[in-house]
Amino acid sequence: MANNTNILLATGTNEMEIVEFYLDEMIGAQVYRGCYGINVAKVVEIIRKPNPTFLPQAPPGFLGTFLSRNRVIPLIDLTVQLGKEKPEEEINPLTIVTEFNKFTLAFVVSGVNHIHRLVWGHIEPAGQILNGMTNSVTGIVKMEDRNILILDMEKILGELIPQYAIKDDVEITPVSVDFHYKALIADDSSPIRKILSRKLEQAGFIIRAASDGSEAWEYLKELKTLSQKEKRPIHNYIDIVISDIEMPQMDGYSLCHSVKQDQVLKALPVVLFSSLINDKLIHKGQPVGADEQITKPEAASLAQRAGQLIEQYRNNRVH
Repeated sequence: MANNTNILLATGTNEMEIVEFYLDEMIGAQVYRGCYGINVAKVVEIIRKPNPTFLPQAPPGFLGTFLSRNRVIPLIDLTVQLGKEKPEEEINPLTIVTEFNKFTLAFVVSGVNHIHRLVWGHIEPAGQILNGMTNSVTGIVKMEDRNILILDMEKILGELIPQYAIKDDVEITPVSVDFHYKALIADDSSPIRKILSRKLEQAGFIIRAASDGSEAWEYLKELKTLSQKEKRPIHNYIDIVISDIEMPQMDGYSLCHSVKQDQVLKALPVVLFSSLINDKLIHKGQPVGADEQITKPEAASLAQRAGQLIEQYRNNRVH
């Protein structure tokens, strides 16, 4: 039961597609069905639940591995991984095979409903609604009869396989001894924003952080107004924009496109820093004018490349 999710979207239109799936869990004596979503760009295929090879001493939720297209793929029971109690009987569970952070991982779910095309502006940040009750959800889509929770798949991967998480204990080499670069970071994950801010500060950056592309864009427009009022170039206020791609309200592609289409702000380099950067999707950053695309969790590479881009832009202004 394969499902082709290769539906093309125009880059920079602030649209995305999600696969809506559901998980059945026990709440008391009742079975509750919760609806969740994952970006289509992360989905390789949807198949019937395979028979995995069990691994001894595996953590709860880790069902083992299976072979698909000559790849050994870990299989995770998503209900258990999210700390929920499963019903005793599963009726035709499905498996969503994903690829992000350059890693392939499969999740067993109770079933799949639909693929939805959405505007990022229709996805509300989870923090405003859930108020910190869960940090595994990044956004919420409100349908007429249900809410769809957009899961933080990078966080789940980092919990399962720590080497794929952005680490706070990685030493960062300062990128400049002469300047303190000013960077704007846009990422909807609060833990990632905090770690990136600390890492880039260690590398010599002064950081302003935004929780999504819309907040970042409003801040950039304020800086543009200030630069015009004071008749000073925009790089006196900000040196570089570093953005995630998947964010409620405005995604990173749209943010980058807006910056590069603006006659003042286009003088700033933009780096897309996302789990979606891979050989199949890297082309999507090119039409919007991204100067660089770096996959999570390579924070050290991000700092070094950001410094290089700032210097390149400075040299171009001089010449």
